[in-house]
Amino acid sequence: MSMLVLKRSQGAIHNVDRGRTPVLIYAGASASSTDNKELKGARNEWIMWMQDVPDQSAINRQYMRYTAQISSSSTVSQYVGRALQVATSDPKGPVYLWARREVMEEEVSQPLKPLEFQRWPAIEPNGLSPTAALHIASALLTSKYPLIITSFLGRNLNAVPALIALSTLLSIPVVSTCPSAVNFPFSHPFFAGVSFLAPGAHTPHLPAADTILIIDCDLPWIPANNAPSPDARVFVLDGGDPLKTTTSTGFWHVSAEMMCRADAERALEQIIEVVKRGDERGRNLDDPAISKDVVTRGRSLKVRHEEMVRELNEAEAAYPEVHSESDVPGATITVPNILGVLRKVIQHATSSHGHALRTLFLNESISNYQTAWMHLRPEVSGSVISSGGSSLGWALAAAVGAHIGGEIKEKKEGRGYDLIVAIVGDGSYMFGVPSSAYWMAQKYKTPFLTIILNNGGWKVSSFRCQNNYSSSNPVVS
Repeated sequence: MSMLVLKRSQGAIHNVDRGRTPVLIYAGASASSTDNKELKGARNEWIMWMQDVPDQSAINRQYMRYTAQISSSSTVSQYVGRALQVATSDPKGPVYLWARREVMEEEVSQPLKPLEFQRWPAIEPNGLSPTAALHIASALLTSKYPLIITSFLGRNLNAVPALIALSTLLSIPVVSTCPSAVNFPFSHPFFAGVSFLAPGAHTPHLPAADTILIIDCDLPWIPANNAPSPDARVFVLDGGDPLKTTTSTGFWHVSAEMMCRADAERALEQIIEVVKRGDERGRNLDDPAISKDVVTRGRSLKVRHEEMVRELNEAEAAYPEVHSESDVPGATITVPNILGVLRKVIQHATSSHGHALRTLFLNESISNYQTAWMHLRPEVSGSVISSGGSSLGWALAAAVGAHIGGEIKEKKEGRGYDLIVAIVGDGSYMFGVPSSAYWMAQKYKTPFLTIILNNGGWKVSSFRCQNNYSSSNPVVS
């Protein structure tokens, strides 16, 4: 891309940074020479003076895992290898390479040496120390009200079975806060729902929890809105950035007993092993008191899950009453109505009958984020995704890319997508520049379905103002 295109891509760059998505970005820059007698590729258009800046990398350095200027065509392979190695190591994210025009125009006497990717491996994921695994397992094993909070654990498909295993073993509720991936199957009786951390919208398990395991999560709660007990034991696990220094989020803090840099899959397997074996005091699942707590907790969680499903079913079935034509103008179908029908139609109308890995939902519904995640009822990681960031306009172009990715997957695995669905709000739809997005979809033959949840005019900003300046806000009052 050119530098001007780079400037216009900052929202997308923010999203891949916050979403921990490995992306290699390359941008050219104006030539430094002004005469072709000096070097081939010298400046020859007026715009090359207008768009040049002293430090091009500074435009997006704070979002990058690695930035570098390629100064010679002979070193291209090395820089690309280095960039890809960093991008694919946790915490994964974008990397940025750039070169001036003379480098791109440079003639080489010999073919460039092919990049041997196996020589540039990503960092191997690491597990917990034996002490940490024992400490966390012991806390969960003896907890009366444990809770697990995650946001993007499901980006590693192999970590989900380990999370299910630990939750099932100890009857621990699992809640997804601000998820960008499916972390836990909806139908599991210990699934405690999704929260985008609005006041009063967190799981009711949070204030009661005495032990909380936060794993692969950038924001488990907002202290001003919902907070755990100050006496709760809190453990934070993150595969690449537990202190959020690489994915620089500015000020960040969670009062925790232990902070661990550990891969979710490996860490959970280690914790499960200790739970089954027993802690340093010999306490294990055979202990009558512990066993009784696990069974009692499991029964209670199952009842709560059934109540949650019943409430979702009722919301989806609660259509506005229309008795005559005069009732039609005031009758408004709800988001649960729409998503309930959408989910059922996909199950009956697609060739795979809505198979979880053959239908992909891209959720950018913003003020309806939580509602959409809940009513889509995803079972398998990879079936619903969000950007992981806060820059709007992601879903439409992402649907084009997802379709292309599905075609590649089909060639490799014999399994692509029957249907891709982008669920957007009216604001995020406009930010997605639909004329350009649909032109791309037409050009590259990447069909997808768009569902626009129009709440009457970019309501998310209004909601924030109402929340900040309502009479119930203690700061305002």
